[in-house]
Amino acid sequence: MIDLRPERIAEVAALGAHCDDIAIGAGGTLLTLAKAVPGLTVRVLVLTGGATAREQEERAALADFCPGARVEVTVLDLPDGRTPAHWDRVKQALADFRRGSAAQVVFAPQPGDAHQDHRLLARLAPTEFRDQLVLGYEIVKWETDTARPTMFHPLHADVLDAKIALLHKHYASQVGRDWFDEETFRGLARLRGVQCRARYAEAFTADKTTLRIT
Repeated sequence: MIDLRPERIAEVAALGAHCDDIAIGAGGTLLTLAKAVPGLTVRVLVLTGGATAREQEERAALADFCPGARVEVTVLDLPDGRTPAHWDRVKQALADFRRGSAAQVVFAPQPGDAHQDHRLLARLAPTEFRDQLVLGYEIVKWETDTARPTMFHPLHADVLDAKIALLHKHYASQVGRDWFDEETFRGLARLRGVQCRARYAEAFTADKTTLRIT
């Protein structure tokens, strides 16, 4: 295993199709980054849930997932499950979001995700963020679309515990779903940990990376 240690991350961008996607897919990594990088800026764009209780859940959750960071959250009101029918609006929102971003790393859904909203955002993210490292996070659900990740972030057990606790604390609207439980989140984190010789991990896909040797 080869470790890549980013030395200068001042801002990250996080893209989600739905409120809770980012926290599920990259919540442990955000917790770790926020604690490790003083003054971190986290800019978030979510496509659906605007002006609903889901937006309030998302804002409260991301504040706790990014302790001490400057967090800017934009939640749009596109219809859940129908974003491909609003391609122009999604593309424009992403372009506008990109113009205001100085992110070095971008978290977005992984491109093999079977959910149409996730997949659209995954495919559009690299068309706007051409010079950033775009990491595709995974969202476990009933579809058999589990990714083959290429990048792993080992998580300390206490970070995973905090992630699971925050998911249940803030996303009350999702707790009743049969997949939204501790076993699901801990099981996937344990599997990804095995794959990178750690106890737990979050995993990501990376379509294109650049190696610079100076």
